Amino acid sequence: MRRPPPPKEVTSLDDVLHEVSVLVKPHFGKGRPADYIPELAAVDPMKFGMAVATVEGDDYGVGDADEPFSAQSITKLFALGLALNRLGDEVWTRVGKEPSGTPFNYLSQLEQEAGVPRNPFINAGALAITDILLDVVREPANLVRDFMGVLAGESLSIDDAVARSEMDTAYKNRAIANLMRAQGTISHDPSAVIEAYCRQCAVSITCRQLAKAALPLAAAGYSPVMEESIFPERLTRRLNALLLTCGIYDSVGSFAYRVGLPAKSGVGGGIVAVIPGRAAVAVWSPELDRYGTSVVGVSALEHFSRLTNCSVL
Repeated sequence: MRRPPPPKEVTSLDDVLHEVSVLVKPHFGKGRPADYIPELAAVDPMKFGMAVATVEGDDYGVGDADEPFSAQSITKLFALGLALNRLGDEVWTRVGKEPSGTPFNYLSQLEQEAGVPRNPFINAGALAITDILLDVVREPANLVRDFMGVLAGESLSIDDAVARSEMDTAYKNRAIANLMRAQGTISHDPSAVIEAYCRQCAVSITCRQLAKAALPLAAAGYSPVMEESIFPERLTRRLNALLLTCGIYDSVGSFAYRVGLPAKSGVGGGIVAVIPGRAAVAVWSPELDRYGTSVVGVSALEHFSRLTNCSVL
Protein backbone atom coordinates (compact mmCIF):
# COMPACT_ATOMS: atom_id res chain seq x y z
CA MET A 1 0.00 0.00 0.00
CA ARG A 2 1.33 3.43 -0.93
CA ARG A 3 2.01 5.93 1.77
CA PRO A 4 -0.02 9.15 1.54
CA PRO A 5 2.04 12.15 0.41
CA PRO A 6 3.41 14.33 3.21
CA PRO A 7 1.34 17.44 3.99
CA LYS A 8 2.34 20.53 2.05
CA GLU A 9 4.38 23.08 3.93
CA VAL A 10 2.24 26.00 5.03
CA THR A 11 3.60 29.24 3.59
CA SER A 12 2.92 32.42 5.52
CA LEU A 13 1.54 35.51 3.82
CA ASP A 14 4.78 37.29 4.69
CA ASP A 15 6.66 34.65 2.67
CA VAL A 16 4.19 34.94 -0.20
CA LEU A 17 4.52 38.71 -0.39
CA HIS A 18 8.30 38.56 -0.36
CA GLU A 19 8.28 35.92 -3.10
CA VAL A 20 5.92 38.08 -5.17
CA SER A 21 8.24 41.08 -4.74
CA VAL A 22 11.03 39.04 -6.35
CA LEU A 23 8.89 37.55 -9.13
CA VAL A 24 7.69 40.95 -10.38
CA LYS A 25 11.14 42.44 -10.90
CA PRO A 26 11.36 41.58 -14.63
CA HIS A 27 8.23 43.67 -15.26
CA PHE A 28 9.67 47.02 -14.22
CA GLY A 29 10.24 49.25 -17.23
CA LYS A 30 7.39 47.74 -19.28
CA GLY A 31 5.01 50.65 -18.66
CA ARG A 32 5.11 54.32 -17.82
CA PRO A 33 3.51 56.57 -15.20
CA ALA A 34 0.40 58.63 -15.99
CA ASP A 35 2.34 61.43 -17.68
CA TYR A 36 -0.81 63.31 -18.73
CA ILE A 37 -1.14 64.36 -15.07
CA PRO A 38 2.14 66.20 -14.33
CA GLU A 39 2.20 65.43 -10.60
CA LEU A 40 1.83 61.70 -11.26
CA ALA A 41 4.46 61.77 -13.99
CA ALA A 42 7.01 62.84 -11.34
CA VAL A 43 6.54 59.74 -9.15
CA ASP A 44 9.47 57.31 -8.98
CA PRO A 45 8.51 54.51 -11.41
CA MET A 46 10.51 51.92 -9.45
CA LYS A 47 8.25 52.08 -6.41
CA PHE A 48 6.49 48.88 -5.39
CA GLY A 49 4.36 48.12 -2.37
CA MET A 50 1.89 45.38 -1.54
CA ALA A 51 -0.27 44.65 1.50
CA VAL A 52 -2.85 42.11 2.62
CA ALA A 53 -5.53 42.60 5.28
CA THR A 54 -7.38 39.48 6.43
CA VAL A 55 -10.93 39.12 7.75
CA GLU A 56 -9.38 37.94 11.04
CA GLY A 57 -7.90 41.42 11.44
CA ASP A 58 -4.25 40.69 10.56
CA ASP A 59 -2.25 42.66 8.02
CA TYR A 60 0.97 42.06 6.10
CA GLY A 61 3.09 44.26 3.86
CA VAL A 62 6.17 44.31 1.66
CA GLY A 63 8.22 46.98 -0.09
CA ASP A 64 6.68 50.46 -0.10
CA ALA A 65 3.45 49.25 1.52
CA ASP A 66 3.43 52.18 3.94
CA GLU A 67 4.23 54.96 1.45
CA PRO A 68 1.23 57.08 0.39
CA PHE A 69 0.28 57.21 -3.29
CA SER A 70 -2.55 58.82 -5.25
CA ALA A 71 -5.64 56.62 -5.06
CA GLN A 72 -7.18 58.11 -8.23
CA SER A 73 -9.97 55.92 -9.66
CA ILE A 74 -9.84 53.51 -6.73
CA THR A 75 -11.84 56.18 -4.88
CA LYS A 76 -14.73 55.48 -7.29
CA LEU A 77 -15.41 52.24 -5.41
CA PHE A 78 -15.88 54.03 -2.10
CA ALA A 79 -17.91 56.88 -3.65
CA LEU A 80 -20.24 54.28 -5.18
CA GLY A 81 -20.54 52.49 -1.83
CA LEU A 82 -21.56 55.75 -0.17
CA ALA A 83 -24.11 56.54 -2.88
CA LEU A 84 -25.66 53.06 -2.74
CA ASN A 85 -25.73 53.07 1.06
CA ARG A 86 -27.63 56.38 1.05
CA LEU A 87 -29.84 56.10 -2.05
CA GLY A 88 -30.05 52.39 -2.83
CA ASP A 89 -31.15 51.29 -6.27
CA GLU A 90 -32.08 54.85 -7.25
CA VAL A 91 -28.41 55.16 -8.25
CA TRP A 92 -29.06 52.80 -11.18
CA THR A 93 -31.48 55.26 -12.77
CA ARG A 94 -28.45 57.45 -13.53
CA VAL A 95 -25.75 54.93 -14.42
CA GLY A 96 -25.60 51.37 -15.78
CA LYS A 97 -23.94 48.16 -14.62
CA GLU A 98 -22.40 46.86 -17.86
CA PRO A 99 -18.74 46.63 -18.93
CA SER A 100 -17.91 49.42 -21.36
CA GLY A 101 -15.33 47.69 -23.55
CA THR A 102 -13.85 51.14 -24.15
CA PRO A 103 -11.24 53.37 -22.44
CA PHE A 104 -12.24 54.91 -19.10
CA ASN A 105 -12.60 58.43 -20.59
CA TYR A 106 -14.22 57.45 -23.90
CA LEU A 107 -16.65 60.09 -25.18
CA SER A 108 -18.25 58.60 -28.30
CA GLN A 109 -20.01 55.74 -26.50
CA LEU A 110 -21.48 58.16 -23.97
CA GLU A 111 -22.84 60.36 -26.74
CA GLN A 112 -24.33 57.39 -28.59
CA GLU A 113 -26.06 56.21 -25.40
CA ALA A 114 -27.76 59.53 -24.59
CA GLY A 115 -25.38 60.54 -21.82
CA VAL A 116 -26.01 57.49 -19.61
CA PRO A 117 -22.67 55.93 -18.51
CA ARG A 118 -22.22 52.19 -18.92
CA ASN A 119 -21.01 51.69 -15.33
CA PRO A 120 -19.90 53.66 -12.24
CA PHE A 121 -16.17 52.98 -12.73
CA ILE A 122 -15.56 54.69 -16.06
CA ASN A 123 -15.07 58.45 -15.68
CA ALA A 124 -18.56 59.32 -16.90
CA GLY A 125 -20.08 56.98 -14.32
CA ALA A 126 -17.89 58.36 -11.56
CA LEU A 127 -18.97 61.91 -12.46
CA ALA A 128 -22.61 60.80 -12.21
CA ILE A 129 -21.89 59.40 -8.73
CA THR A 130 -20.16 62.65 -7.74
CA ASP A 131 -23.24 64.56 -8.92
CA ILE A 132 -25.43 62.30 -6.74
CA LEU A 133 -23.20 62.92 -3.71
CA LEU A 134 -23.44 66.69 -4.33
CA ASP A 135 -27.14 66.33 -3.54
CA VAL A 136 -26.14 65.04 -0.12
CA VAL A 137 -23.07 67.08 0.91
CA ARG A 138 -21.27 70.23 -0.23
CA GLU A 139 -17.84 68.54 -0.34
CA PRO A 140 -18.13 65.00 -1.73
CA ALA A 141 -14.35 64.62 -1.92
CA ASN A 142 -14.04 65.15 1.83
CA LEU A 143 -16.86 62.67 2.41
CA VAL A 144 -15.09 60.00 0.34
CA ARG A 145 -11.71 60.77 1.96
CA ASP A 146 -13.17 60.51 5.47
CA PHE A 147 -15.08 57.32 4.63
CA MET A 148 -11.94 55.66 3.32
CA GLY A 149 -10.02 56.89 6.36
CA VAL A 150 -12.55 55.52 8.82
CA LEU A 151 -12.47 52.14 7.09
CA ALA A 152 -8.66 52.17 7.10
CA GLY A 153 -8.54 53.18 10.77
CA GLU A 154 -6.42 56.27 10.04
CA SER A 155 -6.96 59.84 8.84
CA LEU A 156 -6.29 60.37 5.14
CA SER A 157 -5.51 63.53 3.21
CA ILE A 158 -6.15 65.03 -0.21
CA ASP A 159 -3.00 66.01 -2.10
CA ASP A 160 -3.76 69.56 -3.24
CA ALA A 161 -0.90 69.58 -5.77
CA VAL A 162 -2.28 66.45 -7.46
CA ALA A 163 -5.82 67.88 -7.40
CA ARG A 164 -4.63 71.11 -9.08
CA SER A 165 -2.65 69.12 -11.63
CA GLU A 166 -5.75 67.11 -12.51
CA MET A 167 -7.92 70.22 -12.72
CA ASP A 168 -5.43 71.86 -15.07
CA THR A 169 -5.55 68.88 -17.46
CA ALA A 170 -9.20 67.77 -17.15
CA TYR A 171 -10.17 68.69 -20.70
CA LYS A 172 -11.73 65.34 -21.59
CA ASN A 173 -13.56 65.07 -18.27
CA ARG A 174 -14.99 68.56 -18.77
CA ALA A 175 -16.32 67.48 -22.16
CA ILE A 176 -17.87 64.38 -20.58
CA ALA A 177 -19.49 66.42 -17.78
CA ASN A 178 -20.89 68.99 -20.19
CA LEU A 179 -22.34 66.29 -22.43
CA MET A 180 -23.97 64.63 -19.42
CA ARG A 181 -25.36 67.97 -18.22
CA ALA A 182 -26.83 68.61 -21.66
CA GLN A 183 -28.50 65.19 -21.55
CA GLY A 184 -29.75 65.66 -17.97
CA THR A 185 -27.68 62.83 -16.48
CA ILE A 186 -26.12 65.24 -13.99
CA SER A 187 -27.94 68.17 -12.40
CA HIS A 188 -25.15 70.30 -10.94
CA ASP A 189 -22.83 72.76 -12.67
CA PRO A 190 -20.27 70.67 -14.58
CA SER A 191 -17.44 72.78 -13.16
CA ALA A 192 -18.52 71.94 -9.59
CA VAL A 193 -18.76 68.23 -10.46
CA ILE A 194 -15.30 68.24 -12.07
CA GLU A 195 -13.69 70.04 -9.13
CA ALA A 196 -15.22 67.63 -6.61
CA TYR A 197 -14.20 64.63 -8.72
CA CYS A 198 -10.59 65.80 -9.17
CA ARG A 199 -10.25 66.40 -5.43
CA GLN A 200 -11.68 62.96 -4.70
CA CYS A 201 -9.16 61.28 -7.02
CA ALA A 202 -6.32 63.09 -5.21
CA VAL A 203 -6.85 61.18 -1.95
CA SER A 204 -3.51 59.81 -0.73
CA ILE A 205 -3.40 56.33 0.79
CA THR A 206 -0.92 53.53 1.47
CA CYS A 207 -1.29 49.91 0.39
CA ARG A 208 -1.76 48.82 3.99
CA GLN A 209 -4.49 51.43 4.54
CA LEU A 210 -6.19 50.58 1.26
CA ALA A 211 -6.31 46.86 1.99
CA LYS A 212 -7.98 47.60 5.33
CA ALA A 213 -10.41 50.05 3.75
CA ALA A 214 -11.56 47.43 1.23
CA LEU A 215 -11.83 44.67 3.81
CA PRO A 216 -15.64 44.95 4.28
CA LEU A 217 -16.02 43.69 0.70
CA ALA A 218 -14.24 40.51 1.77
CA ALA A 219 -16.16 40.15 5.02
CA ALA A 220 -19.79 40.33 3.87
CA GLY A 221 -19.91 44.05 4.66
CA TYR A 222 -18.33 43.84 8.10
CA SER A 223 -15.32 46.02 8.95
CA PRO A 224 -12.88 44.35 11.37
CA VAL A 225 -11.24 47.78 11.79
CA MET A 226 -14.48 49.48 12.91
CA GLU A 227 -15.98 46.30 14.39
CA GLU A 228 -19.34 46.95 12.72
CA SER A 229 -21.16 46.30 9.46
CA ILE A 230 -20.63 48.98 6.82
CA PHE A 231 -22.54 47.49 3.88
CA PRO A 232 -25.47 45.07 3.80
CA GLU A 233 -24.31 41.63 2.63
CA ARG A 234 -26.45 41.94 -0.52
CA LEU A 235 -24.78 45.22 -1.44
CA THR A 236 -21.33 43.72 -0.84
CA ARG A 237 -22.03 40.93 -3.33
CA ARG A 238 -23.19 43.47 -5.91
CA LEU A 239 -20.14 45.69 -5.45
CA ASN A 240 -17.87 42.69 -5.90
CA ALA A 241 -19.78 41.70 -9.04
CA LEU A 242 -19.26 45.19 -10.49
CA LEU A 243 -15.57 45.06 -9.61
CA LEU A 244 -15.18 41.71 -11.36
CA THR A 245 -16.93 42.87 -14.55
CA CYS A 246 -16.04 46.57 -14.72
CA GLY A 247 -13.23 47.40 -12.27
CA ILE A 248 -10.28 47.17 -14.69
CA TYR A 249 -11.91 49.02 -17.60
CA ASP A 250 -11.42 47.55 -21.08
CA SER A 251 -8.82 45.01 -19.92
CA VAL A 252 -11.17 43.47 -17.34
CA GLY A 253 -11.37 40.18 -19.26
CA SER A 254 -7.61 39.79 -19.37
CA PHE A 255 -7.38 40.64 -15.66
CA ALA A 256 -10.06 38.07 -14.78
CA TYR A 257 -8.19 35.48 -16.86
CA ARG A 258 -4.85 36.20 -15.18
CA VAL A 259 -5.90 37.03 -11.61
CA GLY A 260 -9.52 35.96 -11.11
CA LEU A 261 -10.44 38.45 -8.38
CA PRO A 262 -12.81 41.43 -8.14
CA ALA A 263 -10.58 44.51 -8.30
CA LYS A 264 -10.35 48.24 -8.92
CA SER A 265 -7.39 50.01 -10.48
CA GLY A 266 -6.28 53.65 -10.56
CA VAL A 267 -3.87 55.58 -12.77
CA GLY A 268 -1.80 56.38 -9.70
CA GLY A 269 -0.57 52.78 -10.07
CA GLY A 270 -2.69 51.25 -7.32
CA ILE A 271 -4.95 48.21 -7.52
CA VAL A 272 -7.13 46.81 -4.75
CA ALA A 273 -8.48 43.26 -5.03
CA VAL A 274 -10.99 41.34 -2.94
CA ILE A 275 -10.81 37.68 -1.89
CA PRO A 276 -14.37 37.09 -0.61
CA GLY A 277 -14.44 35.55 2.82
CA ARG A 278 -10.69 35.83 3.27
CA ALA A 279 -8.86 39.12 2.64
CA ALA A 280 -8.31 42.31 0.67
CA VAL A 281 -5.05 42.90 -1.22
CA ALA A 282 -3.61 46.23 -2.33
CA VAL A 283 -0.64 46.78 -4.61
CA TRP A 284 1.05 49.93 -5.93
CA SER A 285 3.56 50.46 -8.71
CA PRO A 286 3.32 53.59 -10.90
CA GLU A 287 4.13 52.25 -14.39
CA LEU A 288 0.91 51.72 -16.36
CA ASP A 289 -0.05 49.64 -19.37
CA ARG A 290 -2.01 51.11 -22.29
CA TYR A 291 -5.27 50.54 -20.42
CA GLY A 292 -4.19 52.66 -17.42
CA THR A 293 -3.48 49.75 -15.06
CA SER A 294 -0.24 49.07 -13.19
CA VAL A 295 1.93 46.61 -15.12
CA VAL A 296 3.80 45.40 -12.06
CA GLY A 297 0.61 45.50 -9.99
CA VAL A 298 -1.22 43.09 -12.28
CA SER A 299 1.78 40.77 -12.32
CA ALA A 300 1.99 40.89 -8.52
CA LEU A 301 -1.69 39.99 -8.15
CA GLU A 302 -1.35 37.20 -10.71
CA HIS A 303 1.54 35.67 -8.77
CA PHE A 304 -0.26 36.17 -5.46
CA SER A 305 -3.41 34.50 -6.79
CA ARG A 306 -1.39 31.53 -8.05
CA LEU A 307 0.68 31.12 -4.89
CA THR A 308 -2.34 31.28 -2.58
CA ASN A 309 -4.87 29.62 -4.89
CA CYS A 310 -7.34 32.41 -4.09
CA SER A 311 -8.93 33.03 -7.51
CA VAL A 312 -12.74 33.09 -7.36
CA LEU A 313 -12.98 31.79 -10.94
